[in-house]
Amino acid sequence: MKNIKNLCYLFIISLHWITILKAQEVEDLTRYVNPNIGTAHSRYFFYTPAAVPFGMAKLAPSTNGSYGNPSGWEAVGYDERHQSIEGFPNFHEFQIGGVVFAPTVGTLQTRPGKLEEVESGYRSRFDKKDEYATAGYYRVYLKDYKVTAELTATKRVGFHRYTFPATDSANIIFDIGHQMGESGPVVDASVHYEGQVVKGYVVTKPAYVQKYQPNANVTLYFYAELDKRPTSFGTFTDSLCYQGQQKAQGKGVGAYLRFGTREGEQVNIKVGLSYTSVENAWENLIAEASNLSFEDAKQRAYQRWNQYLGRIHVNGGKEADKVKFYTGLYHALLGRGLASDVNGAYPKNDGSVGRIPLDEVGKPIHAHYNTDAIWGAFWNLTQLWSIAYPEYYEDWIQSQLLVYKDAGWLGDGIATSKFVSGVGTNFTGLAIAAAYNVGLRNYDVALAYEAVRKNELESEKRIPGAGKLDVGVFVEKGFSPYIADDTGKPELNLHGSPFGASHTLEYAFSSFAAAQFAKSLGKKADFKRFSHLANAWETLYDPSTKFIRPKDEEGNFLQDFDPFAPWRGFQEGNAWQYTFYVPHNPKGLVNLIGEKTFNDRLDSIFRESQKNVFGGGKEIDAFAGIQGLYNHGNQPNLHVAWLFHASGRPDLTQKWVHAICDEFYGTDGIHGYGYGQDEDQGQLGAWYVLAGMGLFDVAGLTAPNPSLQIGTPLFDEVVINLPLAERSRKFTIKTKRSKNGPCYTKSAKLNGKVLEALQLPFEALIKGGTLELNMVPRP
Repeated sequence: MKNIKNLCYLFIISLHWITILKAQEVEDLTRYVNPNIGTAHSRYFFYTPAAVPFGMAKLAPSTNGSYGNPSGWEAVGYDERHQSIEGFPNFHEFQIGGVVFAPTVGTLQTRPGKLEEVESGYRSRFDKKDEYATAGYYRVYLKDYKVTAELTATKRVGFHRYTFPATDSANIIFDIGHQMGESGPVVDASVHYEGQVVKGYVVTKPAYVQKYQPNANVTLYFYAELDKRPTSFGTFTDSLCYQGQQKAQGKGVGAYLRFGTREGEQVNIKVGLSYTSVENAWENLIAEASNLSFEDAKQRAYQRWNQYLGRIHVNGGKEADKVKFYTGLYHALLGRGLASDVNGAYPKNDGSVGRIPLDEVGKPIHAHYNTDAIWGAFWNLTQLWSIAYPEYYEDWIQSQLLVYKDAGWLGDGIATSKFVSGVGTNFTGLAIAAAYNVGLRNYDVALAYEAVRKNELESEKRIPGAGKLDVGVFVEKGFSPYIADDTGKPELNLHGSPFGASHTLEYAFSSFAAAQFAKSLGKKADFKRFSHLANAWETLYDPSTKFIRPKDEEGNFLQDFDPFAPWRGFQEGNAWQYTFYVPHNPKGLVNLIGEKTFNDRLDSIFRESQKNVFGGGKEIDAFAGIQGLYNHGNQPNLHVAWLFHASGRPDLTQKWVHAICDEFYGTDGIHGYGYGQDEDQGQLGAWYVLAGMGLFDVAGLTAPNPSLQIGTPLFDEVVINLPLAERSRKFTIKTKRSKNGPCYTKSAKLNGKVLEALQLPFEALIKGGTLELNMVPRP
């Protein structure tokens, strides 16, 4: 009997391990992630393979990050078309970059050099065949030095592994005091070598900080440990070297270590990172990596990525679509990374250090994050967070409220809590209201409402970093008038804006979201006021042209109106594109234009735009499509293909969404997200993920009883499966496809019951269940 019991026990254990191994095999989703997709003309934060989801440590090669970024948004960092690497920065974030390490062999050089003259610095040539990148890991062979460089990371610790040839002149350069990526000019820097440790900081002034908070700086701290002692060392300032010196301070400083190495010998570096102090960088290192090897960190990074990617599991469909899907999801999870330390320390807006309260086991009750502007993210990121990453969404809100408590205003974009508003508007209030609307409320709700109300209504003493400086005139007049700009800083106008029409549409939308928040909290007067402002878009509708049209300060429509003209009343777009910007009342817009005219116009827009790859064509430029009919490469257009649901033609939504997925999105370095379009911290990737799932909400989950429009998934099955702590039941989408060519969703069943319309209540999704989609041949 005992032997039988033992055999049964072993059988159960064997089944258990078979199940685990099978699950691990199924969930190995990093094989679909290709970070090199779309890296031609990409932003600095875009390419950071050696990172974990929402991490602080974001390591990557740089090909031209040292070239500068005068406007704050230029495409520098890594470019698929370049053939040499200048080093490996540890920080990659919106308006944040720096702390570069570089392995070399031979004569010491302390400048990165130029792409067209590789020998002018410490950069090295490389071949694409010798490069490998995926979620959590990067490897490349540096041809000029015969060095293999590898990178991986934990949340706050970067890992470098350099494999050298046999030489007595193996060097590691720590380039700290030079500009990198979007960091802006260096104000100060410090480096200190002692034993097998290099530590220090760099103080920078990014372009957007200069514009919105000119007295502020962004400081990056590091504490790096090496597993090998050098044979010699020194510091440098620009090209001047000081052998044997351990410390240096000022612009342009760095340190170098020289080693003797055997063939294939590896030198490992662990670098703790922080935005608050060198001491906290060290504490982050000890907490996350004190006993962790490079291989351990790499495997943990893979595991963490699989956990996060695996929350949305797709089956069936094309291999290329899976690559686009999981690479897009990777980008959505990569941006807006940690800014707080393991002990809860975080950088405050005024430059001091704050502390996030700790729980009963000594861990911070939430984290703090850097973030690009939330402009347009309600059509991609916040919907995705609501569906599959709700705990991050709540953390993000608590992070935003930290800045509100510290500085008195919400910030649309923040870099180490400093205001970097980007486009000069502010949709943080809408994002908070949408989260509350879908039941995400793990934050101080009263404080959140106070912040949202202030953001949408108040102008007195409003600081530049809070954005939407013309909200006062919007509230007073019911629209923001067009005012030509002659300052070079159009975002800082108070009495209107050169983008007055688009601001009016945006503020009307965010007022609608705030109205639902007010109603839920029983604030009747605020609800009435916000609801009135939500109708402001109607004041700019011109029935004679059937376009949204800018008005001047007297309330008159602008003369010489050209609906193709960008920048005149519309930010990064034109009247053709922005006329559809009524996401909170699309049926109202359809009624004004007329259903047939609406459908004919929008369908023809997509037919014509298809000839131009739904944006800027094949021109490698982030702004290539802003004067076209439709521009998928920029935020203001990302809901437009789904508007046919409001005009009785969901089949056209499905047709054009699939065409965009197939043609705008690609799988190579140049054709990835259009051709050199601006992938703002995962927004275009998240849009593809939603489209691939066949779910989207034009209203960004801000409407009463929010729901998602149902389209046609790209896959046979989509499974949303969150940890039990977040959601107890999985939600599955199953498709029944016609085998006769392209098809569209004709009807849907939710848990066996036919839905009256192609709308999935968000409440049903979070309860778990099954959505069955009946598909028929496309007409």
